[in-house]
Amino acid sequence: MRLPAPCLVVLVGPAASGKSTWAAAQFRPEQVVSSDDIRALVGEGPHDQRASKDAFDVLDLVLERRVKRRLLTVVDTLGLDGPRRRAYVELARRYAIPCIAVAFDTAAAECRRRNRQRARRVPDHVLSAQLRSWDAVRAMLDDEGFDSVTGPEDVEVVPQALWWALDAAVRQSERPMSLRFGLQIPSFTWPGGPAEIGDRLGAIAKAAEEAGFESVWVMDHFLQIPPVGPDWQEMLDSYTTLGYLAGLTERARLGVLVTGITYRNIAHLAKIVATLDVLSGGRAVCGLGAAWFEREHKAYGWDFPTLSRRYALLEDALQLLPLMWGPGSPSFEGRIINVPECICYPRPLQEPGPPIMVGGSGEKRTLKLVAQYASACNLFGDAATVRHKLEVLERHCADVERDPSTIEVTQLATALVGNDRPEVVDAIARLKPERMSAEAYAARVNAGTVEEHVGRFRELAEAGVHTAIVNMPDIGGTEPLERFAQVIAEFA
Repeated sequence: MRLPAPCLVVLVGPAASGKSTWAAAQFRPEQVVSSDDIRALVGEGPHDQRASKDAFDVLDLVLERRVKRRLLTVVDTLGLDGPRRRAYVELARRYAIPCIAVAFDTAAAECRRRNRQRARRVPDHVLSAQLRSWDAVRAMLDDEGFDSVTGPEDVEVVPQALWWALDAAVRQSERPMSLRFGLQIPSFTWPGGPAEIGDRLGAIAKAAEEAGFESVWVMDHFLQIPPVGPDWQEMLDSYTTLGYLAGLTERARLGVLVTGITYRNIAHLAKIVATLDVLSGGRAVCGLGAAWFEREHKAYGWDFPTLSRRYALLEDALQLLPLMWGPGSPSFEGRIINVPECICYPRPLQEPGPPIMVGGSGEKRTLKLVAQYASACNLFGDAATVRHKLEVLERHCADVERDPSTIEVTQLATALVGNDRPEVVDAIARLKPERMSAEAYAARVNAGTVEEHVGRFRELAEAGVHTAIVNMPDIGGTEPLERFAQVIAEFA
């Protein structure tokens, strides 16, 4: 049984059907919320029926808190109460996590035999009533909104993004789709410290080309960002780094994912990108974004305008850059930027200039700017999210009479890849923060096997992604790239 993390698992079955025994064997104790255990806390013991109402009140509160925090949770009650089951489904829907029913179809004779062996038996007439109602209860489960109804089997917990990946991998094998891949390198804190960064980075970039990655990307930050690490970790200047990589690579496109619009004079940025394009032989991509990391603005003494002003600056940049890279020396007067002469020599090798990517998924402003000005967009989220964002983008394109197929769709996500399940489990244990559960870390980095990642990227390709950009939490050497080459080969 493949279970996604996070999810809410609801056990359903008569007394003595094996629910608690199965849950104890398949999950950690803190993942199982048992009505008997809570009854013992609020009453005189696990069988104190007078405490049942209080116990279920506490159980509902615990479930609410756990599901809200997106923790894998198992509800260990009889599960025979229809309104209560449906309430569990509604709770999971409210927090956008799957809800799975596990039905225990244990033979009536076996339930009675187990009950007789208990130190404290369920009264025979109570168990008989549960057994008589079981067929009707079981028949209801398929119509109560559960994402899956299954029987009790050995459990394999996988990130939610990989839940149905094996089915998608089969589709890729039978009816292949093409997909391009890019590598983002968000961290440079590696063994050996700053003295070895250059050699390691060069080796990674070369191995990425050999593995089949068609582009290499770095972030535009001056302090490490909180989702990746503390701000005292090593962080290289983005365009200096790409200039270095231009001399070490031959084919991969080079870009910043994405350039913060507040960090540089935009006319100067045009010169920087044009220089990169010339020295790389026409491989530069100009990623742009509205900038968000206020902490580094304050640290470096830069202004951090309001979001609306940053969007106005971004739109000015989208209009100015093509003029800087184009013929003549026209003037430009935008809402914020004024440039008397748009002069940039040498001009980029790419005509009419390096492609411009806008990063972000905002439906009202960001995707509208993509439709109006950009060559590419960069989205986040799973296949369903990407599909929705592209529907929004198509509406914006219709408003400006643009063919949406002229926009390259890229998606950014983390990928931890192992050749098989034991290798994935070992990598999670080695890399996860001490205070984070294995399931939470696996979900954060999309930890899975080569086959599972083939399926995940097939789902993204079906949703409309043209280039999948990945970063890898174990990228300190070239081994992760060699493993990921197996994924790329399935889409070549």
